[in-house]
Amino acid sequence: MKPKVTMQQIADELKLSKNSVSQALSGKDGVSEETRNLVMNKAQELGYNYPKNKKTSIGSQETSKQTGTLALIASDFAFSMRGFFGEIYLSIEKEAKQRGYELLIQSIDRTAIAERKLFPFLQNRSVDGLIILSHITTEYTKMLLRTGIPAVMIDHHHPDLQVDCILTNNRFGSYEAIRHLVELGHRDIGFVGDTQFSPSYQERLDGYRMAMQAFGLAVKEMWVCSRAVEDSTFIHEYTKSLESQPTAWFCVNDGLGFFITSSVQQLGMKVPEEVSIVSFDNGYLSQISTPPSTTIDVDLKLFAAKAVERLMERINDPIQPYTELHLPTKLVVRESTGRPRD
Repeated sequence: MKPKVTMQQIADELKLSKNSVSQALSGKDGVSEETRNLVMNKAQELGYNYPKNKKTSIGSQETSKQTGTLALIASDFAFSMRGFFGEIYLSIEKEAKQRGYELLIQSIDRTAIAERKLFPFLQNRSVDGLIILSHITTEYTKMLLRTGIPAVMIDHHHPDLQVDCILTNNRFGSYEAIRHLVELGHRDIGFVGDTQFSPSYQERLDGYRMAMQAFGLAVKEMWVCSRAVEDSTFIHEYTKSLESQPTAWFCVNDGLGFFITSSVQQLGMKVPEEVSIVSFDNGYLSQISTPPSTTIDVDLKLFAAKAVERLMERINDPIQPYTELHLPTKLVVRESTGRPRD
């Protein structure tokens, strides 16, 4: 006897989610006419039997709330950033539930990455969509995408990854940070960040250089630390080694801003009376720093909303072009910036 054809087989053949196949065959809204025709043709080709009395035209007025499961995948490092991960996780979960989806959380540790381990729910394609949070590795992310599960990335992108991405407008955010310092009167502005860690940090350096050029300021390379280690000892040794100090620092994240603040104070400089500091992300460390740090705010709730929204579009119409959405940032002025001394 010939084995019974299942919806999952149709989904696997077309690289679609099972949910999309179900919608197409039942005549529900949420899939394009092109996708619906692909599914119906494949079902006929494979000999899949489905109720013919249900509407299958794209013009059907029948509506139904989607149900299923989404998976949120992140590295151990992303999980360790509790302020960032905690807020974005809760926002993603809320957005998913509003659309009838449950959210599964999966941490990826170094062993799984090194061994290229895919968890059963990925191998079996038992989730309807993936939200990949921040940077894992390019090769591991490729493995995730090769499962064929619809996916969207948050806060990371790479030329080798064909996937929808929700990103911070890092260059423009950095530009606004430098503009703020220039408007206060600063001309000697340094940069601290590890541009090898993430494309986001490279983009923040690009924004710094773009702003310095736009405002007619020279970049002094001795004040550009583009391989910074997020460690208090490293930062202190770096700042202590400089022959002269800038009047302001721009840091690619709040952690480095925290360490720069501590280091210059150990060198006997007052913040902001003698040196101003701007960081990026508006996380917990920018708020507990002494003084609290002027920073670039990233709207994590908007990140979550746009990521889930885009994933729903990808699930319902998987053959559309991939897109990148750059979300705006906002300057939050606190006590770590002021006018330079004459």
